[in-house]
Amino acid sequence: MSGLDAPDIAAAYEAVRSDKDATSWLLISYAAATGSKLALTSTGTGGLSEMAAALDPSEVQYGYVRVEYANDKESTRVKFVLVIWIGEGTKVMRKARVSVESGDVKRVLAHHSIAVTASDVGELEEKDIVARLRKAGGADYNGGRG
Repeated sequence: MSGLDAPDIAAAYEAVRSDKDATSWLLISYAAATGSKLALTSTGTGGLSEMAAALDPSEVQYGYVRVEYANDKESTRVKFVLVIWIGEGTKVMRKARVSVESGDVKRVLAHHSIAVTASDVGELEEKDIVARLRKAGGADYNGGRG
């Protein structure tokens, strides 16, 4: 499955999902300039903004990030976002593989509330992602205020 069955990817995925681990994101990239093997590139504890800063504008990458936001004054929600990154400088053949490959990635990183396809880090602003998560979640205890 093009490297997606690697134990380090499974371990990083479980770490991001765990309430007891500080890891909040993971990034999967191509293992080499040619070929289709994917590998875990990095993980971090700094949330969506830190993951967005790690994205390569010349590559296709897959990110998985834990997003926490206040539901109201008394509660917090934890949701997971799959990021399908297609950097603006990505080669045409790499872009062409995304439609098939992203399905495999979605099966491995299965538990996510939304999937976001982006080619510019501006599309990954936390406030915009939280607004999308609120809409996807159905109940909006924030009175529509985002």
